[in-house]
Amino acid sequence: MLDRTIAFLGTGNMAEALIKGLLRAGTARPESIIATGRRADRLEEMQRIYGVRTTLDNVAAARQADIVVLSVKPQAMDKLLVQVAPALDHSKLLISVAAGVPIAALERRLGAGARIIRTMPNTPSLVGAGACALSRGEHASEEDLAVASRIFQSVGITTVVDENLLDAVTGLSGSGPAYIFLVIEALSDAGVKVGLPRYTALKLAAQTVLGSAQLLIETNAHPGHLKDQVTSPGGTAIAGLHTLEAGGLRTTLINAVEAATRRAKELGEQFLEKSER
Repeated sequence: MLDRTIAFLGTGNMAEALIKGLLRAGTARPESIIATGRRADRLEEMQRIYGVRTTLDNVAAARQADIVVLSVKPQAMDKLLVQVAPALDHSKLLISVAAGVPIAALERRLGAGARIIRTMPNTPSLVGAGACALSRGEHASEEDLAVASRIFQSVGITTVVDENLLDAVTGLSGSGPAYIFLVIEALSDAGVKVGLPRYTALKLAAQTVLGSAQLLIETNAHPGHLKDQVTSPGGTAIAGLHTLEAGGLRTTLINAVEAATRRAKELGEQFLEKSER
């Protein structure tokens, strides 16, 4: 168990997922978690469901915490940093979940020496099946990184990367659930087109994606090998695969990850420019 007070500045979906995961895993106690937000009714709900402490005061929460999770949306991050900077001394570990906000920009608002871990989680964290990449700033220690990893392991898997790769992570696993939802929706539509009821088609499509991913992870086999196991000579799967290749599915997915990565870099550059003003 983490014997430290953790403040979540912002109580959106990701903050709630982490709070739920920490409590479910026994990594933190309800009384050691402080959640902040702009709406009193939302904070009342968090307190009722999870038993955590809540406050509308970001500065007060930051002062009381050993670990501060910056869990507001990227567009609200700069305003939050300006507000809480006086309460964040270098004894505190700071963890950011905001996509496209570089460590350098955080340091400009918080001062040199800030112990910062930047993360890129994804929305399956809401059901304990997330994928999160973490990068540590210059002044964060290996222990800080281990603590942050432990927090995110409560809602899925983690991996450590250099910060210059976080935009690629954003393009792949950060944005990836949107691509997969589109694939599931398209498969479901296809099922309806060939005669299946909508609910049946959606259920089968979603479970097929889930089961395929689980098979790959548990066997550690190459996806090409698993694909070949499904594809018999002259069979149905090879006919479908030929159509997918002809339609450029592989190239389209690669292009989607590249486009999302470029956009993440653009957002990071814009935030850096803003922090210089």
